[in-house]
Amino acid sequence: MIQLDGIHHTYRGGNGPVHALRGVDLRVQRGEVFGVIGRSGAGKSSLVRTINLLNRPDQGRVWVDGQDLTALNAAGLRRARHGIGMVFQHFNLLSSRTVFDNVALPLELAGLSRREIRERVQPLLELVGLGALGERYPAQISGGQKQRVGIARALASRPQVLLSDEATSALDPETTRSILALLQQINRELGLTVVLITHQMQVIKQVAHRVAVMDAGQIVEQGETLQVFSAPQHETTRSLLDDVVPQELPAPVLERVRALLGRPGQAPASLLRLVFAGSSGEQPLLADLVRRFGVDLNIVHGQIDEVQGHPFGTLAVLARGAHEQVQAAIGHLRGAGVLVQELPSTEVAHA
Repeated sequence: MIQLDGIHHTYRGGNGPVHALRGVDLRVQRGEVFGVIGRSGAGKSSLVRTINLLNRPDQGRVWVDGQDLTALNAAGLRRARHGIGMVFQHFNLLSSRTVFDNVALPLELAGLSRREIRERVQPLLELVGLGALGERYPAQISGGQKQRVGIARALASRPQVLLSDEATSALDPETTRSILALLQQINRELGLTVVLITHQMQVIKQVAHRVAVMDAGQIVEQGETLQVFSAPQHETTRSLLDDVVPQELPAPVLERVRALLGRPGQAPASLLRLVFAGSSGEQPLLADLVRRFGVDLNIVHGQIDEVQGHPFGTLAVLARGAHEQVQAAIGHLRGAGVLVQELPSTEVAHA
């Protein structure tokens, strides 16, 4: 549905040229919610604005629904943009127009009649939960409601693609969850392809089918969201995931582990960090280890969550037993799809 090939984009900064995008290649499939995440300045907003050519790349080509946007003239690009809606961080509503008239604005500019506009706008207001607020002005509604107006306005031209540039970053957590649920509903019911720009892994976790991680103008990692969460490959990804799933054990946990290891008369132990996702999170694996391999397990830290409706979590366990037993247990876990990171007790003691 969306294809970016070799995209470079440079703009003039206060201290010279800024290379916002450096050879970006990207594929977004039709009907999916695709997340793009990165820290401030990573290039993600430059990327999303390249998709509809609000930022024209210095080099590379942009394809949307089989059409090369970079090859279009001004009139052709205007027509193509009717199929690409965009939702902004700061709403960009006109304070002098009602909720209804803000949503109607792109249809007025397209020359639709008042009857056609009403037939299209009122169902959109119902869809975003604002059916009774059409006559209110932006100053009379909440931030979350303003963003819902922005979403309805973006849908007014019946686009096939919806771009969301940090649409929830100015909202409180509860409102953020409701807006993300709305975007999921729109994706599901209207079949829209959604590209979601964010700096929050919590947002990616809730709605994105696939995700690309950006750093310094490049995509450093991408894949299915559950896979990226369970086995991050790049340091930037691991750092971003710390907001959701800490990649290192907290210092108090390590102190507790040292205390457990320091007890006299105990068998040797290894500290294992287990990352499980999908079907591996639905099996009684720890109980199975005790029965099969005679390994004693002491859970010292953990959390369980969901990513795209699939169980996902981490556990830190102290495994006690003969070396062969512990290694056999680790092999069994890995065979069941669990990522196992082993930190020997000698390292824990000196961490």
